[in-house]
Amino acid sequence: MSPLLSVPFRLGPPVAARSTRFLLDHLAWPLAAAALVSAWLVHGGDRWLADAFFHLEGDRWALRDHWATAGLIHRGGKWASVLAGVAVLGLYLRSLRGRGRQALRRPLLYLLLATALGSTTVSVLKSVTHVDCPWDLARYGGHRAQAAPFAPPPAGVPPGRCYPAGHASAGYAWVALYFAARMWRPRLRWRGLGLGIGAGVLFGLGQQLRGAHFLSHDIAALAVCWLVSLGLFGLFAARKPARSAGARRA
Repeated sequence: MSPLLSVPFRLGPPVAARSTRFLLDHLAWPLAAAALVSAWLVHGGDRWLADAFFHLEGDRWALRDHWATAGLIHRGGKWASVLAGVAVLGLYLRSLRGRGRQALRRPLLYLLLATALGSTTVSVLKSVTHVDCPWDLARYGGHRAQAAPFAPPPAGVPPGRCYPAGHASAGYAWVALYFAARMWRPRLRWRGLGLGIGAGVLFGLGQQLRGAHFLSHDIAALAVCWLVSLGLFGLFAARKPARSAGARRA
């Protein structure tokens, strides 16, 4: 049997998911950083970066339908995230067979729920925030005047559905790997976090180059996925699984 399937369950440092230090490092500081960056972006940073991309592409979104951004990063990235979820589901179902795989059950179940809930929460928020995409705005060749953030659209105008960034959340949802690793092999948690952030940055950058999102939309998607992952981790960490008789004897 593979040694990867026989590692005993352990939560990893810090053990208490609701300790003051844990909450500072995983809730207070990340939220403060996201709020500061978002404030700068909403008050000019978004337009500065979108202007730069728009002008570099010849004052049009030349990469909107490009094979690399629309095909590889957008459609390909979406399917890559779906296939990763299917792979995790397969591993979880496999862990249900055989006592030696018990250590992976909770981390895999957590990862399934956290990634699904993160993306779903972003999708729900997109439908109620009423924020336009850059390519919809007159400043970037669209037909809408830029409204105040989260303001209801004028009568007869369909609401925007671009905040938070949906496609970026398909990558950022995998920041849950950080917490899943804490349940199984804590030393791998930073690699898991790097994978999730790396996928989100790639997906988000592809959409920004297409004119589909501002950077603040991606920051919001990351914040939502992180908070969902953190909250679910708190629920999973609140109760450790009962050890088997063999583990107690060992």
